Amino acid sequence: MGFLDFFKTKNNTTKQITSILPKDIYRSAVLELKDIIAPSALKISPKTLNLGEKLVRSFFVMSYPKYLSDSWFSPIINLDKSFDIAIFVHPIDTSTILNEFKKKVAEVQSQINDREEKGLVRDPQLDASYQNLETLRDNLQQAQEKIFDVGIYLSIYGDSEEELNRVESEIKSTLEASLVFIKPSLFQQEQGFRTVIPVSTDEISVNSKLNSSPLSSIFPFISFDLTEGKGILYGLNRHNNSLVLFDRFSLENYNSVTFAKSGSGKSFATKLEILRSLMFDIDVIVLDPEREYEKMTETLGGRYFNISLTSENHINPFDLPMPHEDESPSDVLRSHIVNLVGLFRLMLGGLTPEEDSIIDRAISETYALKDITPEANFSAIEPPLMSDFELVLAGLEGGESLVQRLTKYTKGTWSGFINRPSNLDINKKLVVFSLRDMEDELKPIAMYIVMHHIWSLVRKDIKKRLLVVDEAWWMMKSEDTASFLFGLAKRGRKYYLGISTITQDVEDFLRSPYGLPIITNSSMQFMLKQSPTSIDMVQKTFNLTDEEKYLLLESGVGEGIFFAGMKHVALKVVSSDTEYKIITSNPEDILNNNKETQKTWLHN
Repeated sequence: MGFLDFFKTKNNTTKQITSILPKDIYRSAVLELKDIIAPSALKISPKTLNLGEKLVRSFFVMSYPKYLSDSWFSPIINLDKSFDIAIFVHPIDTSTILNEFKKKVAEVQSQINDREEKGLVRDPQLDASYQNLETLRDNLQQAQEKIFDVGIYLSIYGDSEEELNRVESEIKSTLEASLVFIKPSLFQQEQGFRTVIPVSTDEISVNSKLNSSPLSSIFPFISFDLTEGKGILYGLNRHNNSLVLFDRFSLENYNSVTFAKSGSGKSFATKLEILRSLMFDIDVIVLDPEREYEKMTETLGGRYFNISLTSENHINPFDLPMPHEDESPSDVLRSHIVNLVGLFRLMLGGLTPEEDSIIDRAISETYALKDITPEANFSAIEPPLMSDFELVLAGLEGGESLVQRLTKYTKGTWSGFINRPSNLDINKKLVVFSLRDMEDELKPIAMYIVMHHIWSLVRKDIKKRLLVVDEAWWMMKSEDTASFLFGLAKRGRKYYLGISTITQDVEDFLRSPYGLPIITNSSMQFMLKQSPTSIDMVQKTFNLTDEEKYLLLESGVGEGIFFAGMKHVALKVVSSDTEYKIITSNPEDILNNNKETQKTWLHN
């Protein structure tokens, strides 16, 4: 009865009417949970549901093979698609099923005896069925197995019929490879959808009898593991708490890229990898733009170089790399000259084609001045200096303006750093080059020179090495430095070198024409917490799902997604207390550690 009907048929007082009116109005305005989650519209067709703006198609598993392999359902669960799965398990009383088994065993035994009496050839299929039935009956009687009625249902989502058909085809082909067959719930899409949503109602009731062993293979709470017999611990799999143990040197190349916003734990994760890599006899070289690795280097007995205009450490760009046994000295010299031209292009603020040609000629003549030719023994000759190059350049036609621009590097503030013989000794397991005290506009040049020097040393002696380039977006600012970094990423594998590229400025990194090629030449990728401004670019670059996108937005410090080859897992970086004290760069933790050290010293 409606309120108006009530008003007309009941002779109540005004007081009674006014006491009911607010109650009815309140009830009509109640907003329940089902009102919030309900779609704006629903259209039911024989094979599809229109659920608001989404299309849904529901399926049921109709047939299984004789044997189910372990984790046969894993490829479906780990598909990069939007879908829901419901698994209904109904236990069957063992005594009831044993009575049915007794009848079935007697039936099969009767068929076998009948064939023997008729003199027919033995049927291996009947014999196998009899043995399987007897084995399963024994296991049921000994309570080692149980029988269940099992129903598996799926609902897939898409924006169009074409998308639904593609996903359906992919799921069907994946399951049919394991001889598992599914069918859409034709003319029962509404019941199928209600079966899959989490209300525990099986409205389709297409069940198959499975015993405990095959049922366990459907266990849904699984994810890709990245656990190998060797390698270092990168962290914990956030889905199943398993250890992520991996050896980057087991992949097709040894490079990695790490993207993370400031304060998300990227330097902590990198230092943790360095610390654990050192235990596996891997040499590590680091380009440190913010002086974050100094404390760790001192603690581990490594070598720390502070690169600045007033530094006591010098690098001569004209140092030649030693040719490897499978390399021609002429090729090494030619490649080195090309790299030097790139350095001068960076130092001099760009070169015209004519100036490029003059610089190339001047470099060749500078080496010839020191009797360095493709036939010479590079290790027995002292390389030229920047001032030698300046003298040769001054004698060439068209080199006057270039000499003027070069003066600051030979006689000005830069002369102390690059116009002297190299005096760096990097004969340590851990070597760090700090660039914090270098002026910002000169950092790309300094990084290019340092990496060029490292590359020459790497080629001299092949061994397992990891080169960490922190804040790599500095190198992506210039095409020459970005090109050189890309060259290292491509050629490093030949010399057992892995390049670990780390950056917080995703846009600057990917804006460079070499940004994406560096990523594609890196077998490992690690993404930690991302900022909302860059997450769309990260999602597009790494082809992330919406769930993975939101995971990166909501991740805590040290949490993210770890890619290694074709696998990826949600990862949480973990460390021991000792490791944490060695590698932390948190100012509060450093102050606390210093206070504890001071208290210990005063007590002693």
